[in-house]
Amino acid sequence: MALLSSPLNSSRPIGIFDSGIGGLTVARAVNQALPHERLIYFGDTAHLPYGDKSTAAIQAYSVKICDVLLRQQCKVILIACNSASAAAYELVREYVGSKALVLNVIDPIVAYVGQHYAGRTIGLIGTKQTVGSNVYRKKIDDLAAGIELHALATPLLAPMVEEGFFDNAISESVIQNYLSDTSLESIEALVLACTHYPLIREQITQFYQDRIDVLDPSDVVALALKELLIEHQLLAPTSARSQHHFYVSDFTRSFEESTRIFFGQEVNLELYPLWE
Repeated sequence: MALLSSPLNSSRPIGIFDSGIGGLTVARAVNQALPHERLIYFGDTAHLPYGDKSTAAIQAYSVKICDVLLRQQCKVILIACNSASAAAYELVREYVGSKALVLNVIDPIVAYVGQHYAGRTIGLIGTKQTVGSNVYRKKIDDLAAGIELHALATPLLAPMVEEGFFDNAISESVIQNYLSDTSLESIEALVLACTHYPLIREQITQFYQDRIDVLDPSDVVALALKELLIEHQLLAPTSARSQHHFYVSDFTRSFEESTRIFFGQEVNLELYPLWE
């Protein structure tokens, strides 16, 4: 990849956006891997979930959010949403141009699967938008690594987690119902292709009784972001102080309470409506 010719500098923040607060699982992994970086997070809570929205709608939301992040002078925009990564990544790259680097959450985990699971059968669960787009299947097929992918749309999981229903009898019942689907039989690993799913990873692991690998892409994406920053000489100096900022397009008390669980620490949310 050629270095950008625009005057990006290492002191600028990293922009991260998602359809809601689920992308905070990715932000948390980025914060752990890159503790000196300043994060600007935008959760489009007014329009969640993206998983049941049209491609055109997701693209419109994504471009609007990119405007917000570019005004914050972000050096990188990380699309921390599988649905938006599938529907809007190419458009976002074209729209942003040389103003910032752009990374999605799909390409890093596809590369990881190609390196570690060649010739094996892999399962994937995600939203209707992510699974229906066939983006994972196309990218994995392009690897020519003999990987057989079994993908299943699990539309109830993201809103269930968003509303705080995880690690209880309700979530256990929904998870068991989905994972018992015959399309996921004989898989050797399962990709959690939604940023909400790390919060139910333990329940998913318990369902499989450690018989398969349950792959959380968050750490893989954080490492890919670190490598991208190194490549473009944009790592923040180790002396930098990271003061993060978190925006949402709609505010409710439940969002504020859930963000602490997703990000792993207290978060102050600022309301920023996309359309006024």
